[in-house]
Amino acid sequence: MKNLKFLIAIGLISLVSCAQKEKEEKQDERPNIIFLLSDDQTSIATGCYGNDQVVTPNMDNLAADGILFANHYNTTSICMASRASIMTGMYEYKTGCNFMHGSLRKEKFQKSYPVILRQAGYFTGFAGKFGFPVSDEEGWDDKNMKVIPADEFDMWGGGPGQTQYATAKNPSIAKYAKEYPHSTRAYGAWANDFISEAKKSGKPFCMSISFKAPHLPFTPDKYFDYVYENKKYKKPANYGAENAQHLSPQAKSGRQYNSYNFWRDSEENYQEAISKYNQLIHGVDYVLGMIRKSLKEQGVDKNTIIIFTSDNGYSCGAHNFGGKVLPYEEASKSPLIIYDPRVPKNKRGQKREIVTANIDMAPTILTYAGVNIPENMDGENLIPLINKSKGINRETVALTNMWGNDEIQAMSVVSKDWKYIYWQYANEKMQPVEELFNIGNDRLEMNNVANNSTYNKQLNRMRKLYDKQLQHIESSALNYNDYKKYGILFDRSAKASDKKEYLTGDYQEVLRLQKIMQAEKRKASKKKKK
Repeated sequence: MKNLKFLIAIGLISLVSCAQKEKEEKQDERPNIIFLLSDDQTSIATGCYGNDQVVTPNMDNLAADGILFANHYNTTSICMASRASIMTGMYEYKTGCNFMHGSLRKEKFQKSYPVILRQAGYFTGFAGKFGFPVSDEEGWDDKNMKVIPADEFDMWGGGPGQTQYATAKNPSIAKYAKEYPHSTRAYGAWANDFISEAKKSGKPFCMSISFKAPHLPFTPDKYFDYVYENKKYKKPANYGAENAQHLSPQAKSGRQYNSYNFWRDSEENYQEAISKYNQLIHGVDYVLGMIRKSLKEQGVDKNTIIIFTSDNGYSCGAHNFGGKVLPYEEASKSPLIIYDPRVPKNKRGQKREIVTANIDMAPTILTYAGVNIPENMDGENLIPLINKSKGINRETVALTNMWGNDEIQAMSVVSKDWKYIYWQYANEKMQPVEELFNIGNDRLEMNNVANNSTYNKQLNRMRKLYDKQLQHIESSALNYNDYKKYGILFDRSAKASDKKEYLTGDYQEVLRLQKIMQAEKRKASKKKKK
């Protein structure tokens, strides 16, 4: 009898052991995921998006091997808010995170894709510009490592604030400085080491790299000086002030139109700026090639998904704008390419026209890993679009700007063919303005048809879609960090008097406050020297 019990016990232990081994083997089959994020890269600054003036062979090859998303938008086109939305899959008014608003609270970061994947058994790593603070304290300063969650990753190569182009000035990657003095290529070296460590762990991995490039100050890697040497660029067809006359006065009231003068003050300055911008992007492209080479050399390329995108676009002089923030195409759109080596070859190299957004990144990454999408996420899982052109049921996404002077804070809704913008601000010089662009035929946004009766039916349809998105803000906006007010500010039926108590300052007021802050900073600096 004792022998029988012993044999049964041994049998049960063996069954449990086999089941555990089978579970681990099954987990090991989960794909590795690499998420690459450039900073301020507009989609048209990429060869595979139709630009024959740029050199981006590795991005172009990734698109040929994967799926290119032609209409990818950032729901908020500013780095801090966009990066928080990318990691959490939520619109800004649910993350609570942006300049002038506040940090992403710790409990919300616990529902971000890196944290969820690590809990699910992935080996995780982050390198580059993290870009937003994770804190329960007031404020939005991200320049201190105390608010950067480095300990939530297995391997860390990131930094606070904007980080630096000089590798040596970034402590977490400084060891690569001698061979790779520019941080962009240093991140490629870090990636190689990460892949090696991840492979040793025996776990599937998720590696996220957020490059500083091509963000200002335009400081490209001298290693690539030859790429665009003596190159002269053609300006976009919607370049300059003459191509902004039809746009709202609100859009032209912020720093995007009234600063960044190097894009417009001379031909020489324009050529220098666009050349450096493109050279920075070429550096990111080169690192993409470094990473794909590392994957192959280490034998993990057949099971590693690569997602490449950017946190927002960049205007580069279109409609006389510099910078980002605004909902126009150049500022709000970025490239998005997804490569899955497991997809059959006859399904690769295709283009998808349906609108996608930065809030889709987290749901897509989690689904690739076989993890359920948390209910709080607003984005879509894009995997069905890998095999089908109409794999998801979506018509529009919302684009919001909840930062900066009052005039430029606005919301729009965009579909594959149409974009509706409601410029809500009013004073003695301007009234609320509606803009409607048939972007399917007018990608440069040169013809606002909102006041053309021929398009009344489409205008009314877009208004309804806008109002539906407003309802989502009203029901979902956080009660803290000053987001509830947008249910009123963005309301098409609200009067100027209804909005008055929620305004924070027009462009002139912002300039005045900036001068005060700069004077105080200089005063503090002199006092420190004494």
